Amino acid sequence: MKGIIGKKVGMTQVFTEGGHLVSVTVIEAGPAKVIQKKAKDQDGYEALQLGYEEIRKEKNVTKPMLGHFKKVSSPAYRLLREIKMEGFNEGDNITVDIFAKGEKVSITGTSKGKGFQGVMKRHHYKGGPGSHGSMFNRAPGSIGSSAYPSRVWKNKGLPGHMGDERVTVKNIEIFDIKKDQNLMLVMGAVPGPNGGYVIVKSEAALAVKES
Repeated sequence: MKGIIGKKVGMTQVFTEGGHLVSVTVIEAGPAKVIQKKAKDQDGYEALQLGYEEIRKEKNVTKPMLGHFKKVSSPAYRLLREIKMEGFNEGDNITVDIFAKGEKVSITGTSKGKGFQGVMKRHHYKGGPGSHGSMFNRAPGSIGSSAYPSRVWKNKGLPGHMGDERVTVKNIEIFDIKKDQNLMLVMGAVPGPNGGYVIVKSEAALAVKES
């Protein structure tokens, strides 16, 4: 089980050894520092708390968090995430080379926010007739029963906030690893905008968690 925190840089195209053009997402993966090691006898589970993207000015960090970082003589980090993995101690740096080319990983990120949307865009409703005079084009229509149960059923698709959700894509193949630049190239798309934070985990770690 292994994982790392990264940032989505963007998408580009590369050629395979066979001459095929494929789309890849570039991820700046690590280096991530181990801030805290969770123990089963003390915390009830085993995991590593990783820090990513150093904060240069201490005045931008709260005093409780600053003390948390100073326990391991570490600078403050902007993002803290826990990953269930072993083999590292507090103060260690985790770099992108823990993964290898051709390995399958799962990537978790926050999808792009799309604001307030109607039912046709948000839930793929068909909508009403498009001709003149129907007075029913993009509205949701009837949303509840009459005498029974005299309320709107739960999980009814209605207009509302769309996107900005935690999304995980699985079985993504690593196309290449560039250790000197802390870059990981993965085949296909990754959730979130350019500059968004992502968590990369091995498929083995995800399988253990689900089981």
